[in-house]
Amino acid sequence: MEESKDIYKREYRRISIKTSDGSTLVGKVNIGIKERVSDLFTKTENPFIVLIDVEHQDISGKVLFVNKNNIVWVEPED
Repeated sequence: MEESKDIYKREYRRISIKTSDGSTLVGKVNIGIKERVSDLFTKTENPFIVLIDVEHQDISGKVLFVNKNNIVWVEPED
C-alpha cells in the first residue's frame, strides 16, 4: 500500500484578532502557500479564518473558526 503524501503546505503565523464584540483572540493561522497573513483576508473566498492554539481569557489551546465579517482588526506577530 502506498503512503499518502501531505499535499498541503503548513506555514503558521501567530496573530492577534480583535472581534466586533470586543474580544481579543491570540492564535496561529496557516498561511500555506500564501506570502502574507493579509492574503488570507484579501485573496481567499472562504468567509472563515481557522485559528489554532487560541488563547482567550481562560481558554488555551483550542481551535476556533472565526467569521471574517466579525473581525475588526488583525495584527501579525513577528
